Amino acid sequence: MGQVSFLGKTYEVDGTGFLTDFRNWDEDFARGLAVETGVKGALTDKHWQVIRFIRNTVSEHRQCPLVYVTCRANGLRLRDLQQLFPTGYLRGACRLAGVTYKEGFLNFWLPEPEKAAAIKIDKIYRVDVRGFLADPADWDDQFAVCKAHELKMTEPLTPMHWQIISYLRGHYLKTGVLPTVYDTCTDNRLELEELERLFPDGYHRGAVKIAGLKAR
Repeated sequence: MGQVSFLGKTYEVDGTGFLTDFRNWDEDFARGLAVETGVKGALTDKHWQVIRFIRNTVSEHRQCPLVYVTCRANGLRLRDLQQLFPTGYLRGACRLAGVTYKEGFLNFWLPEPEKAAAIKIDKIYRVDVRGFLADPADWDDQFAVCKAHELKMTEPLTPMHWQIISYLRGHYLKTGVLPTVYDTCTDNRLELEELERLFPDGYHRGAVKIAGLKAR
């Protein structure tokens, strides 16, 4: 935990710079943090449209909208979103919106992560309360297949699914950082709509979860 100060106001943030309490957000928080998240110049009407959409959705549904939903609702292509929020959807748009969440949920609405058994067949996997693998090193193909089934992906994982999974894990193991949705689409020559068809539950709650990783 820590604090940041903008325009004479102090805000409590977690270790990754996300506001710890969604309810303590105001526009000055977004303005003050904008430069740190790669925004050049003042926040424009387009920035505020996305930020307010995210906040309104969270207020109504207590869960952050998927990147697919945000883009469609605001008439944006993935490249448009990237121009607005260069550091990513989670690390840019959602962070500026004061969403106090990891993997799509709000911290003050959910307990701290706990260990649990995800799949009770011939192997036990430790997962947190949101179903993300606790240790990426425990991942294997079986986890991916079973997690996909749990997410109601009824068809077998295709070579393209495995390509994305392999890309995510390879990038993370090499750099220690989860690639953004922009990186994933660009490096794998995918449009956002194609990624949505592959992982309907979202980038973080679908692809990243199946790959045994999570946002940090």
